[in-house]
Amino acid sequence: MAVAPPPFLPQHFPHSSSCSVQDLPPHQQTAIAQALAEPEHAPSHWVAPESQQELQSLLSECGRNNWPIIPCGNQSKLAWGGLAKPVQLLVSSSRLNKIVDHAVADLTVTVEAGVKLKDLQGILQPHKQFLPLNPLYHEQATVGGIMATGCAGPWQQRYGGVRDLVLGFSFVRWDGQLAKAGGRVVKNVAGYDLMKLFIGSYGTLGFISQITFRLYPLPSHSQTIFLTGDTARLAELSQALRRSGLAPTAALICSQALAQELNLGEELALLVRFQNLKPVVQAQIDEVKKLAQTLTLASQSFDNQAESELWQRWENAMAEQGTSETTLCKFGLLPAKAVDFLQQLPGLGHVQLGNGIGWVRFGQFDRETLNQQRQICQNYSGYLTVLEASPQCKKHWDIWGQSGHGLAMMGRLKNQFDPHNIFSPGRFVGGF
Repeated sequence: MAVAPPPFLPQHFPHSSSCSVQDLPPHQQTAIAQALAEPEHAPSHWVAPESQQELQSLLSECGRNNWPIIPCGNQSKLAWGGLAKPVQLLVSSSRLNKIVDHAVADLTVTVEAGVKLKDLQGILQPHKQFLPLNPLYHEQATVGGIMATGCAGPWQQRYGGVRDLVLGFSFVRWDGQLAKAGGRVVKNVAGYDLMKLFIGSYGTLGFISQITFRLYPLPSHSQTIFLTGDTARLAELSQALRRSGLAPTAALICSQALAQELNLGEELALLVRFQNLKPVVQAQIDEVKKLAQTLTLASQSFDNQAESELWQRWENAMAEQGTSETTLCKFGLLPAKAVDFLQQLPGLGHVQLGNGIGWVRFGQFDRETLNQQRQICQNYSGYLTVLEASPQCKKHWDIWGQSGHGLAMMGRLKNQFDPHNIFSPGRFVGGF
C-alpha cells in the first residue's frame, strides 16, 4: 500500500521556506526510482532542512505521522543497498553543510553531515591537513553519506576505515530527539560505541547530523608504482609486501580487465602508492623495485601529473554510474587468496592488499554469475554484496548474501532505534 503524500508539512515550518516539502521533478523521480526503488515505491517529495533544529522538527512530525523517509546527502550513493519499501519523502542533508569546529592543533574537525568531502579537503589543505577518505564518487559525496555507507577507499590501507576516523557524531532519532556518541578529542572514550553501529547502516537507524573526524598531516610527496608479471610471483610479492615494514597509503591488486582500463598492460597488476616526505617515499619505492627485480617482475613508477591521471582513471573505471547496465559489488576475502580470486574475476575489480576488501564492476551480470562469484568468495572465507544494480535485478536477487544468527540481532537493533520503521525501510540486510 502506497504512503499518502504529506502536502501539509510546510505549515510546520513557517519560519523557513527552505524547509518546505517540495515536489520532485518528474525526471528526478525517474532517476531516484532507477536508483533505489520500483517506480511505484519511489519518493515524490523532498525536503532539505537548513539547521539541526529544523531537522529535529521534521523528523518529529514524520515520526508522529508514521511517514517513512529516505535520508540522503548529495544522492551519489542512493543506488546502494536494497530496494526501498514505499516512501514519499526524501530528506537531504545538503543544506546542513557548515564547519562546526576545526581544532587545527588537535587534528580534529567537526562538520555537519551535508558537507561535501571535496569541499572539506579544500578547507583543510591550507592548514596542511586532510581527511584520509577517497571513496567512490568522492567529488559528490557528503561526509554523512560516506559514514552511512562505510565507504573509505584505497587510503584504508594506511589510515584504516571510516570507523577508525570517526571520533564522535550526533544523530536525530525517529521521534526528533537528538542523540550523541563519542566526542571531539582523539582519546575520548565516553559512552557506547554507537559510531561503529551507524557506519554502514545505510540510514536505517537514524539521521546523522554532525560528525567529528580525526585528521592527518597532508603528505608533501606522493608516488605510485605498478608491477606486473608472472601471476604466482605477483602473489609472492604481495605477501612479501604485507609482511614487510613498508607503509604504503594504498595497495591494490587489480584484475586483468581493470589493468587494461588503467593502461597498465594485459595482466594482473599490483598498484602501490607511497605518500610522505620525498626521501622516505623514494626509499620505499626503491625497496619495492628491488623486490620486483628479485622476482623478475616489471615495474613502472608515476608521480606528479602522471600519478594524478592514473588515480583519476581508477575513479572513472570504478565509479561509472549506470545501474541499468552495470552492476557494482563489494566483496571481502582472505588477503592471501586475492590473486587467485582476481584470476577468475570477469569484471573491473581490485582487492586491497591489507584487508582483502575489494570492489568489482560487472558489465553483463546475471543471478548465476552472482552465485558463482559469491560462492568463490565464501570458499575464501569471504562475502560478496551487490551495491548498484537495476531495481528489477535487486527485486529477484539476494543482494546481501547474509544469513545466520546475526539477522535476528540486526532486527532487534533496528526495532530499538527505529520502532516504527521510519528510516530507509527495506534497504538493509534482511529487508530491515
